[in-house]
Amino acid sequence: MNTAREARQLLRAHRYGALSTLSVKFDGHPFGSITPYLTDHDGSLLILISTLAEHTKNIRNDPRISLITHNQDDPHIQTQGRVTVVGTAQITADKETSGERYLRYFPEAQTYFDMHDFSFYRIAPIAIRYIGGFGNIHWVKPEGYSVPPYPLIEQEREVIARINTGHKDTLLRCCKHFHQCETTDAEMTGIDCDGFDVRTAGRVLRFSFSEPVLDAQQAQTAVAGMIQGG
Repeated sequence: MNTAREARQLLRAHRYGALSTLSVKFDGHPFGSITPYLTDHDGSLLILISTLAEHTKNIRNDPRISLITHNQDDPHIQTQGRVTVVGTAQITADKETSGERYLRYFPEAQTYFDMHDFSFYRIAPIAIRYIGGFGNIHWVKPEGYSVPPYPLIEQEREVIARINTGHKDTLLRCCKHFHQCETTDAEMTGIDCDGFDVRTAGRVLRFSFSEPVLDAQQAQTAVAGMIQGG
């Protein structure tokens, strides 16, 4: 796996990060806040934020931001994997389209989504700092990190419905095999070129593909083969 894909995988595996914006109130000093985010199909990040929030006021004044997330299961802070996205944040034009996917991952955000003062902002990376562990430190260029359009983007809802309806047993086995999670209910929430996500037992589990998956047929084959390949 190349470094850019490793960085994308780490971002996809987590759901919140520390967002740094440039403060309007304090003359450009860095202002940090914790925010949920969703890594979209192309690797850009979606955040749902209120016009009343300090970080939104900062972004509207100056769109330059950074966001860092880390391996939240690893207690060794200095040696754990982490990735920082340096980029610009711009409001998205179509709230409904962004919300359809975002709310599958964050159903608890439905109340915020329904409020008029909440909007989606898309963070487009201009550079990525990836630390995979001790000595595994890289700057990743956006042209190597970002993913061009692929058929699975439009086919995602169809694939999710098919797997949740006809292949629930496969999801349950994946939860047990890869995450040691014994469960009787599991539901795929999203799938992308790098892997898929399953909601179970009150949390979302990430499953990574060994190779990029670009369309519905490849996706179904890859999911079905997870146990055999594991």
